[in-house]
Amino acid sequence: MLFVSLAYLATAGCSSVSTRQVMPLEKFPRIYVERRLNDNHYIDEVLVAELRGLGFEASSGPRTLLPPDIDAVMTYDARWAWDFKTYLIELNLEVHTYPAGKKLAEGRFYQPSLTTKAPPEVVRELLKSLYKKK
Repeated sequence: MLFVSLAYLATAGCSSVSTRQVMPLEKFPRIYVERRLNDNHYIDEVLVAELRGLGFEASSGPRTLLPPDIDAVMTYDARWAWDFKTYLIELNLEVHTYPAGKKLAEGRFYQPSLTTKAPPEVVRELLKSLYKKK
């Protein structure tokens, strides 16, 4: 019985999501996701797809190609791990006004377990929590 309990705990999908909004993000419908230069997993494109699914105008690219007509900039930091497979262990997001740079919101997803969620699931869960109506 002890072995079964330990096996369950080792494989249980343990993840946490924490978000904080300074003001409602619905007031900022045009969002630019700043692509990280070291991101080889295209998390920016996943973020853009999910933001569009939530009804926002979203695009992504390097900071140097920031469009002039956006309302907010989303930055992210993705941390990857390898345990017999590569997986996204942590994703941190920040949303700032443009051009003033005032922080509007932040979010963090963390999954330190053997059974992990795919990047689109991580992004979806984090953005739904971040953009929920208050």
